Amino acid sequence: MKIIIQLTIALVLLSLNIDAYSQHESKNQGKSEWWNAGWPKWPESSPVARNLPLISVRGNKFVNSSGDTIMFRGLATTDPDKLDDQGHWSKAHFEKIKEMGANIVRIPVHPVAWRERTPEKYLQLLDQAVQWCTELEMYVIIDWHSIGNLHMELFQNEMYNTTQKETYEFWRAIAWHFRGHNTVAFYELFNEPTTFFGRMGNMSWTEWKDIIENIISLIRSYDKETIPLVAGLDWGYDLSFIRYEPVNAEGIGYVSHPYAAKRKPPWPPKWEESFGFAADSYPVIVTEFGFRLAKGDTIDEGHYGNIIISYLEEKGISWIAWVFDPDWHPHIFSSWDTYELTGCGEFFKKQLQRNSK
Repeated sequence: MKIIIQLTIALVLLSLNIDAYSQHESKNQGKSEWWNAGWPKWPESSPVARNLPLISVRGNKFVNSSGDTIMFRGLATTDPDKLDDQGHWSKAHFEKIKEMGANIVRIPVHPVAWRERTPEKYLQLLDQAVQWCTELEMYVIIDWHSIGNLHMELFQNEMYNTTQKETYEFWRAIAWHFRGHNTVAFYELFNEPTTFFGRMGNMSWTEWKDIIENIISLIRSYDKETIPLVAGLDWGYDLSFIRYEPVNAEGIGYVSHPYAAKRKPPWPPKWEESFGFAADSYPVIVTEFGFRLAKGDTIDEGHYGNIIISYLEEKGISWIAWVFDPDWHPHIFSSWDTYELTGCGEFFKKQLQRNSK
């Protein structure tokens, strides 16, 4: 009898334990054992990561691994997330850019697209772009495409909304993922910093510089080779502040976006004052500029397009035209079906092919 009682008690206790375990398993189903996560593994290196020569900074020039000065001339595409959603994300699209005469492609990543697609899936798009560009022998700029005041976290449009933390996390993910890949020559840290004349708060150059130096330091803890690009204020146009307060980092480049409307003509003296002077001491890239050409308009010697190309070439400033897409403006081609070039598209094709020889 005693043995039967003991067995009954044991069975009851076992049943209670099984039930408690089942409840525990049900409660924790789908949860990760965060306490066993450990340190993330380094991403695997691409087998073609070193196919193109490494680009670095020497004085006020970009040079390849042989020490030759490289002048970059290329085109900006639109956000990979947009292109993929519209069914235009393919190597063929990049082949069209190569046919234009480009040796570099600027790829803008909008914060909203980065979040909604998720970083893991967005990196898959960037991997494809980098693979295609490697095969086509074109370098890549990855651009965090926000417009506004990162200091106060006020932005021009919802698509540009981000935070300092998200921006740091973006560059940590990008630098972690693409370190050692020569095709990704540049990280453009922030597209167009601006306060919009106070409508997006206040941000001094010193405050902007502090943020930029933090980003560069973070990137270089993962990736010491890829070149950070720093935009000026006034929607990425004005670099005059670096005359007296340059970014405290070696091996970087500076960026300007000198659209025609930024200043009234005559432009060259104003360009020299705002960003051209920087090319005497640092490598500079105009990563965004372009123009619309109305029907019947012609591009003569006094046209903005000819004036700015002549200025940039004379100063040794690399340049990238905006934008290789028929939806965004000023667009370089007018139809996804035909890839027919617009007037400014014909102009940039001529300039790319003439200067790439």
